[in-house]
Amino acid sequence: MPIGTRHEVTGLLLGQRGGFVLDAEGGGTWRLEVSRKARHLLGQRVTVVGVRDAFDLLVVETITKA
Repeated sequence: MPIGTRHEVTGLLLGQRGGFVLDAEGGGTWRLEVSRKARHLLGQRVTVVGVRDAFDLLVVETITKA
């Protein structure tokens, strides 16, 4: 997947080392660049729409409860 591509991914939102990680349904893990305001969604199933910025990093445009 080339960098800069848009993705919509659903999975479990987890916290890791002061940041956020999405454990994607169907396998894989994404690090997320997202506001701390997303803390209320930790431990919940969410859908993230964002742009790939590195190998495993999504810059989040939207994050909603799935």
